[in-house]
Amino acid sequence: MHSTSNAGAPVWHVHEGLVGETDLLFAADYDLGSVDVVFLCQGHGFSRKFWEENPMPAGLKVVDLAQDFRDESEGYVYGLPELRRDAIAGADKVANPGCFATAIQLALLPLASAGMLGGEVHITGITGSTGAGVKPGATTHFSWRTDNISVYKAFTHQHLAEISRSLAEAQGGTAPTLTFVPVRGNFARGIFVTAVVDTGASLEECRQLYERFYAGAPFTHLSDRPVDLKQAVNTNKCIIGLEKEGSKLLVVSAIDNLLKGASGQAVQNMNLMFGLPETEGLRLKPSAF
Repeated sequence: MHSTSNAGAPVWHVHEGLVGETDLLFAADYDLGSVDVVFLCQGHGFSRKFWEENPMPAGLKVVDLAQDFRDESEGYVYGLPELRRDAIAGADKVANPGCFATAIQLALLPLASAGMLGGEVHITGITGSTGAGVKPGATTHFSWRTDNISVYKAFTHQHLAEISRSLAEAQGGTAPTLTFVPVRGNFARGIFVTAVVDTGASLEECRQLYERFYAGAPFTHLSDRPVDLKQAVNTNKCIIGLEKEGSKLLVVSAIDNLLKGASGQAVQNMNLMFGLPETEGLRLKPSAF
């Protein structure tokens, strides 16, 4: 495990939950020719520079957790298994989706696949402080975050680009109009999304649509009970709920931003790339129950 900032330190000094589980040390050097797969976990903009400086060995597989190649440039496949399972299985390079992008796409893809996103879609997404990364900042500090809530990047969040591309693809080329308001929540982990769309379909018809769309998806589940964040945190699941009043359909989705929104989905993609069971290493239990 390579690290530029923790070279020589035990891995569990950073990932403290691994105490007693591993004696691995972070390495200062790396040999791309000696591994089967590389997970790139650096900040946005790092990956392009990394590959300019490091020729990619033949046969190496890559899962990139940054946004550099989510537009599927340079031979990358967009790594949302519920949308691109077959393409991921045949890929050497996969661009892992963003955390908000994952939760929102999973909430809306069934509707897009049925051409039901013709009007404006109103989305609110609440994220925990870990969504801002590991480096401390003014808006991640406990004394600011606790008992507090705030909007940021309203209508302009960077994940809108990948969300719009995927929904347009699912809807036959027609991109929906998305109004997205991200919110900083007063908790550490998880993403809770609500999306409101107009539809003449009944609630039962919508439920059947979601059940068909996710019939082969081991981690995305439609619930017939109210969805809450604790059902998803510490798992690779996306829990979806539907409610309807008049013409308004409410879609709720909950994920763990660090698992289904990042590292868990990266492992899920690796499993597909190597022909392993998709759920390998990812059968995790919610920590709250």
